[in-house]
Amino acid sequence: MTLEDLGYNTDFEESRKKQNLDSFGVGRVILLHRDRYTVKTESNEFDCELVGNLRFTVTDKSELPAVGDWVSISEYDDGKALIHAVLPRNSILERKAVGKSGQTQVIATNIDFGLIVQSVNRDFNINRLERYLTICNTAKIEPIILLSKIDLIKKQRLEELLVQVRERIKNVPVIAISNQSKMGIDEINSKLIRGKTYCLLGSSGVGKSTLINTIIGEKLMETGVISEGIDRGKHVTTHRELIVFENGVLIDNPGMREVGITDASDGFEMTFEDILNLAQDCKYNDCTHSNEDGCAVLTALENDTLNSELYENFLKMEKERMHFESNAQERKKKGKDLGKLIKRIKKQRRNNKF
Repeated sequence: MTLEDLGYNTDFEESRKKQNLDSFGVGRVILLHRDRYTVKTESNEFDCELVGNLRFTVTDKSELPAVGDWVSISEYDDGKALIHAVLPRNSILERKAVGKSGQTQVIATNIDFGLIVQSVNRDFNINRLERYLTICNTAKIEPIILLSKIDLIKKQRLEELLVQVRERIKNVPVIAISNQSKMGIDEINSKLIRGKTYCLLGSSGVGKSTLINTIIGEKLMETGVISEGIDRGKHVTTHRELIVFENGVLIDNPGMREVGITDASDGFEMTFEDILNLAQDCKYNDCTHSNEDGCAVLTALENDTLNSELYENFLKMEKERMHFESNAQERKKKGKDLGKLIKRIKKQRRNNKF
């Protein structure tokens, strides 16, 4: 195995040289448990911890190593190493931190493709698909939608769901798959590229771990049986893990109950491009698209040329995005005020000494 098989490229190498990290080894974080990291190199796997300087100088938790990161390491014992630095990331997949206003949670880094998995039975929800699509667009990674467990519904119902998704979400590949019959698996495999990284996203029990086993061709990930009571798989994955195989790199994720939206407007605009294109013809530049006269978005809604469910999800997610932004700004202001207070106290202490 080479570093390139793990996803390493010339951009990472140039960053490594610019930071004068040539004397250290380089590897990729494939697993983390609290303060311990498993880092894979081209020839070994190391149990790693952070050097003190890195641990105590980060200004935000998001700067700490995450699954997918490339890090500079030095071995100090058999199978053990220290992490000295995190190389600059080419993409960061993140969501709003659950229960924490104005804060984000890093899902994984250095991703090329986001595989959004949603089962066609009780989990099916296009609004949720648009949320996953938004975090992929924000990270500037290419999304692919996988509709799983198609063996649980009739062919006609599947066709109806495919039409619904493609009417709402345009220019994104949609693949219908079954881990049981293996339908659609060849199409997925045709999109996998050696050295590229694919992150699986979706709720608990939609078949992400089973899909990894199917793609790799061996039972690598633990999976749960389908519950007859709720007609879905049981939650099995409890941590993020990077898996290297012949045709690429896969990152498995625990199921997400919440997909909170951050303040990144670029990803939001890409997801709701049709609405924002209409908004260019609104009478007012600051139109909220809710009750204004001369609103092109509301006109399209009245003329049935704009999907009403798409519009409602747009308003909901825009409100959530603005709320996150205001909380983030308030949190930043409190951080600055605290910094000023600490500086003032230090200055007073220095003055009292003389």
